[in-house]
Amino acid sequence: MKRIGFLSFGHWSNSPGSQTRSASDVLLQSIDLAVAAEEVGADGAYFRVHHYANQLASPFPLLAAAGAKTSRIELGTGVIDMRYENPLYMAEDAAAADLIAGGRLQLGVSRGSPEQVIDGYRYFGYEAPEGSTMADVARNNTGVFLKVIDGARFAEPNPRPMFANPHPGPLGIQPQSPGLRDRIWWGAGSDSTAVWAAEQGMNLMSSTLKEDESGEPFHVQQRKQIEAYRAAWAEAGHEREPRVSVSRSIFAIVNDMDRAYFGGGQRDESDQFGVIDDFRAVFGRSYAAEPDALIEQLRDDEAIAAADTLLLTVPNQLGVDYNAHVLESLLTHVAPALGWR
Repeated sequence: MKRIGFLSFGHWSNSPGSQTRSASDVLLQSIDLAVAAEEVGADGAYFRVHHYANQLASPFPLLAAAGAKTSRIELGTGVIDMRYENPLYMAEDAAAADLIAGGRLQLGVSRGSPEQVIDGYRYFGYEAPEGSTMADVARNNTGVFLKVIDGARFAEPNPRPMFANPHPGPLGIQPQSPGLRDRIWWGAGSDSTAVWAAEQGMNLMSSTLKEDESGEPFHVQQRKQIEAYRAAWAEAGHEREPRVSVSRSIFAIVNDMDRAYFGGGQRDESDQFGVIDDFRAVFGRSYAAEPDALIEQLRDDEAIAAADTLLLTVPNQLGVDYNAHVLESLLTHVAPALGWR
């Protein structure tokens, strides 16, 4: 059994055929898609976070709104760029959204992906201290975030507070949402960062690209990354079982509209290699075929087999109804044959 959800980049534009022409369209339709995904039986609604772009940026208002409109589906991010975050303020937002959702947040965090601007975090007021990098800043911010959502008490109380303190000694961030610490994921782009995530007790979120570390097919490298993560988790001695997600573009062609959008047969049907952020990366293929063929193709994807959670990247600009259809088609025509349902 696998948890199956969607991952939306939240694009908006005035391009022909786009049903998301504005930020308002994207935000409201993202909430509606979370509701629709829950109705068709999906398990997760996840949203990308990008700054300086016509895409979703501030996730917590969206997650809180989706949490208030749904009752079962997981709500998450993939991923929040921790170079841009004040970890204490983020902890308050995350706990509030998680409480509204009844403990259903699954927050993916990481160093982030290539940006629309050069060193955009500087405009947010952040820079790396001398002798460190912004990757170090992202990890340090994550460490602080993990501690404070886990109940760390560190702030000296005012001896004459406006309101009585609930207990003696240092105070921590409020509100607290029990269990949130176990629902934080690290978006790992390499084997070493996956191992680091395991050591920190975070779940693993592996995307549609990773650092090319062997020249092997993407799904093989990703499967080996998952194995390295699980081995490091076991060595660290954590008590709970970790979760692992992978992301894929998968479209079951079951009607003429699917055929018009994805039936051309020329859509990234093999891995691609390229340079991104000064390292060589391997990008995973997309899948689009009629159900019988799609089932056979997906059987060979070693990373999907190794993961417990599959996130389907969706073309959000095609609208809520079509994306709900994409999810339902995979859940109905593909997932049962592969033992995912």
